[in-house]
Amino acid sequence: MKPTYHYATVLKAIEELRQKGFTEDFNLHENCLVCSTGKFEAEDFEISHIYYYEGESNPDDEATVYGIESKSGTKGILVTGDEQDIDPMSQRIVDKLLVSRKRD
Repeated sequence: MKPTYHYATVLKAIEELRQKGFTEDFNLHENCLVCSTGKFEAEDFEISHIYYYEGESNPDDEATVYGIESKSGTKGILVTGDEQDIDPMSQRIVDKLLVSRKRD
């Protein structure tokens, strides 16, 4: 699945994804994504939407909002700041996120 790119504020991105049925809140934890319905390895999900927000005056304001769908049908959101600062234990997940964000 090729991700759809959007450029909006973080709040707007989350609102739009919620309207599209992305109801779970994903978090990175020890090289997987976790939410209330389970734990997902890198091969267990696809990134279908990417909202990238770059702070106008401060690079620290950068954020990416991912709309993620698991193979089992769970749809949720992951919000990241600077992926370079993420725990090294989550590197496989971060690599998948970065590769998806760089696609045209």
